[in-house]
Amino acid sequence: MDLYSKKQRWKLVLAAVAVLIVGASLYYSNRIVRKVRDEERRKVELWAEAVKNRAELVNYTDRLFDTLRNEERKRVELYAEAQQRLISGDLSDFSFLLRVVQENTTIPVIIIDDSGAVKFSRNMDTLVERDPTRLKAELTAMSKLHKPIEIAVFGTEKQYLHYNDSKLLSELQQVMDGIIKSFISETVMNTASVPVIYTDGSRKQVIEHGHIEPEVIADSTLLAERIAQMEAVNKPIEFDLGPRGKQLIFFEESVVVTQLRYFPYVQLLIIGLFLLVSYALFSVFRNAEQNQVWVGMAKETAHQLGTPLSSLMAWTDHLKGKGTEPSTINEMRKDIERLETITERFSKIGSAPDLQPEKLYHVLRATVLYLRPRLPSHAVIEVLTPADTDRKVPLNTALFSWVIENLIRNAIDAMKGEGRITIEIIPEGPEVHVDVTDTGHGIAPAKHRTVFRPGYTTKKRGWGLGLSLTKRIVEQYHGGRIFVKRSALGKGTTFRITLKS
Repeated sequence: MDLYSKKQRWKLVLAAVAVLIVGASLYYSNRIVRKVRDEERRKVELWAEAVKNRAELVNYTDRLFDTLRNEERKRVELYAEAQQRLISGDLSDFSFLLRVVQENTTIPVIIIDDSGAVKFSRNMDTLVERDPTRLKAELTAMSKLHKPIEIAVFGTEKQYLHYNDSKLLSELQQVMDGIIKSFISETVMNTASVPVIYTDGSRKQVIEHGHIEPEVIADSTLLAERIAQMEAVNKPIEFDLGPRGKQLIFFEESVVVTQLRYFPYVQLLIIGLFLLVSYALFSVFRNAEQNQVWVGMAKETAHQLGTPLSSLMAWTDHLKGKGTEPSTINEMRKDIERLETITERFSKIGSAPDLQPEKLYHVLRATVLYLRPRLPSHAVIEVLTPADTDRKVPLNTALFSWVIENLIRNAIDAMKGEGRITIEIIPEGPEVHVDVTDTGHGIAPAKHRTVFRPGYTTKKRGWGLGLSLTKRIVEQYHGGRIFVKRSALGKGTTFRITLKS
């Protein structure tokens, strides 16, 4: 298995582990959220039950007050009857009638005639009795609170008895109103951090609210929308407060639960961004380190080749002086020149690119002419003649020839030493394309990008550095691009190099 395949497998394993960790984290977080939400809902349900019980207490108290008011009215009616008998002269049971009138020490009473003039008052505040204006205002309040009782006097003459609740009943009513008010406030306060809207039966009149934005309460449209949202999440608590009518309490999940629900996703997003930035930084440092390794290895190789090259040149001169066959000496010189070219190539790795305008077609032909006698005889290499053979492109001849050699040698390996290699120059505006096409076994679509990565190779003894170095020379030193233009399994591959002219 090649280095890149191992790397891909490890990536898949790490990705699977990461998915498991994320899944476990989300599961655990959601489990906690569910527990908190269920606990919160349980508390709300207990609180709702308490609300209903308190509502029943309020209703009971209201019924008790109604009973007390009815009893007071009966007493007032008895008082009115006693007054009527005393006025009409029916003294059959004078002591009883007098006792009925005198024993009314708690219920405020005002008796007026047909013209509205006050004829009699009892259990009224002294200041009110002495002030006609205040007495009249009190009379008006009594008439609104209770229907007056008619008293027949003589003939058609009548008097009217107005009364108010007794002081004891009024004080009890004030206490009860305070209890109800505190009940409403406590209802809202006991919801802790749960947003609550407490309305009447119409859902439009807000009695109390908690943890709700003021602008929502102020805007009827927003209020209706918020109530609808709450009702969609939780069924409102409904109870009856007797004369006050039906009351509704709408509530939803607290902000804490909502934040807990989305917290794992926010946390994972932050961790993901951190890992992404970290990976990018490590990639930059790793690439810089790889570049330094490439440059160091290339320069060391060039340095190591220098000594044997000098020795070979000396041995060539020595053999020439010994009368060795000239053709042999010429071939040896060609190989020495080739080694010098290779040394030059390695020495240029890592240096600032020195690009000179060169005739692209002639550089390609020179490279092919050198390689042709050194390749298998069954491999045919052809450089197609372009319309403009003198078109120049900024090149570093030594390095660019290296690129073409790598592509040709890879093509020979793909064709197993037998087939056809075609090199074509295609001008396109300010750019020039060089297509290198072979008739080899082709490259799978999934591997089109992979072939340029260090360590990828299909050879048993390959290092997987040829195409990686080729890509580096084309893109970093010549500012161009190289990619697999097309490939079909069993039919061949075309690599395209794009250069700026």
